Amino acid sequence: MFGRVRKSWAGFVKALRDETETGRDAHSHNLFEAAAAYVSACAEDDQDRIDDAAGWVSPEALSFGVNELACRAVIALARERDESPRTVARSLLGLPAA
Repeated sequence: MFGRVRKSWAGFVKALRDETETGRDAHSHNLFEAAAAYVSACAEDDQDRIDDAAGWVSPEALSFGVNELACRAVIALARERDESPRTVARSLLGLPAA
């Protein structure tokens, strides 16, 4: 598990360095804005917004942001439902209870 976290973090740091090196201005979107826009566009099946949000940050940064958003959403739903995050995640994916 820690290996996956380390690998994700390394990808995130590399993505930040790559963005810095490309000279993006201070008004560019951060990875969490990109992730929120991307996921909401996917939920609404809006391909133009999906493509737009996907271009705001590197693919690695977007992946990291989407993963973080998913974790936070599952935790929030688990608290709201008074269930474990594992139960909520499996339920959202239509998987049987473990």
